[in-house]
Amino acid sequence: MNSSLKLPLQITFRNLGRSEAIEAKIRERAEKLSTFYNRIMSCRVAVEALHKHHQQGNHYHIRIDVKVPHRELVAGREPDEHHAYTDVYVAIRDTFDAMRRQLEDYARLQQGKVKAHDTSGHGRIVELDPDRDYGRIETSDGQLVYFHRNSLVDGDFDKLAVDTEVRLSAEMGEEGPQATTVHLVGKHRVD
Repeated sequence: MNSSLKLPLQITFRNLGRSEAIEAKIRERAEKLSTFYNRIMSCRVAVEALHKHHQQGNHYHIRIDVKVPHRELVAGREPDEHHAYTDVYVAIRDTFDAMRRQLEDYARLQQGKVKAHDTSGHGRIVELDPDRDYGRIETSDGQLVYFHRNSLVDGDFDKLAVDTEVRLSAEMGEEGPQATTVHLVGKHRVD
């Protein structure tokens, strides 16, 4: 079965001439991306030679932009933020590996194994453990959501009480729903 990339692949060279060998390596790695997520809409790869280190030869920066439904994924740091690579093939490998990890995460998200900010609404605190800095909220639909002291916005965790009404945003964590932000509501609000 041929798993070649059936999407537009754009390769750009900056500060260096086009190289068939580099282009072939990029095409090979780009084709493999579709095995990690098969709904890639486009892939742009930029190879840039940085002429800042004349004694050590060129340093290379690779950037990959992949469009998938509802999102654009980017791999590759800006050259000034991170030491650029002196071996262009190592730079290509590492940047494509980073993109592969992003695509795997996005595929899990799409399959419903991980949900980002999937719950927001109201609930009430049903459990508090001040010694371990966490509690649980029961949402209006009966779901139990973990929250940490640091999730509380504009309130004093040590003054919270069971049955306090809250507004929350949550996402799926490693062990279940977890509040990212918790706001006190109404008469129980502590300023």
